[in-house]
Parts: sequence; C-alpha cells; structure tokens
Amino acid sequence: MAFSTTAGMNPPHRYADQSRETTLRRLEQLAFLLDAAFVLPGTNRRVGVDAVLGLVPVIGDVAGVALSSYILFEARRLGVPRHVLGRMAMNVAFDGLVGVVPLAGDLFDAAFKANIRNVRLLRRHLERTGTLRPGEIDGTAVRLD
Repeated sequence: MAFSTTAGMNPPHRYADQSRETTLRRLEQLAFLLDAAFVLPGTNRRVGVDAVLGLVPVIGDVAGVALSSYILFEARRLGVPRHVLGRMAMNVAFDGLVGVVPLAGDLFDAAFKANIRNVRLLRRHLERTGTLRPGEIDGTAVRLD
C-alpha cells in the first residue's frame, strides 16, 4: 500500500512561501490594473479599473477603496512600519474621499493614481531596508574617457 506524504495534512497556502520580489511584482501588476490599464482614445492618458468603478456612484468608490486596501494589507504582511502604512492609507483615503465628488472626483481619480504611488512607497521602503534588491541603480552616471 502506497502512502502519500501529504495524507491527512492540509495543503500549503498558495502564497505561503512567496518571496518579497514575487509579492511586490504581483502588487505592481494590481496597481497597474487599478490605475493605468487602459489608454483613453484620442489621448495619451491612462486610466484604470479604479477610475472606471468610480463612475458608479458611491458603490464604485467603495469598491475602489476596498481593492486599494489590499495593497495596504500586503504591505503590513511584509512588515512595513506604521509611518509608511500611514502614508499609504492617506493616499487611499484621499483618493476615496475626493472620488465621491461627482464628475470632479472621477477626473481626480483618473489622475491621482494612489495605487501606483503606494506600491512605489512599498518598493522604496523594502529597498532602503535591504530586504529587496534595488530595481534601479541610484546615482549619477559619469563618462570615463
């Protein structure tokens, strides 16, 4: 009789062993979807699902804030300190509160891009603390001849 090594055990959580890089990449994709997934025809402006949801009065704005809050949840899980989480929460709250205003809020929601800002804050914090390799090199290029 063959025995399974996982018999009687719960399967591991799908994201249990994910690296910070993988989590951050997933959050960057979510932020892009929420803030910049579509190009407005005839312009070079990008909008995302968050701006489209904002067109639905109240319910759309609440849904947008809920989706944006997932990035905060993941940042907390990654061990981001309170002051960075607070700044991220302020971005989400500001986006949600101004987004409630009819028409002007929708235009603001399309331009503010709170989710991209929050993922950028998260990446910057993880790079500064050394828990994530820098995605780009800081500094000035000098030509050597």
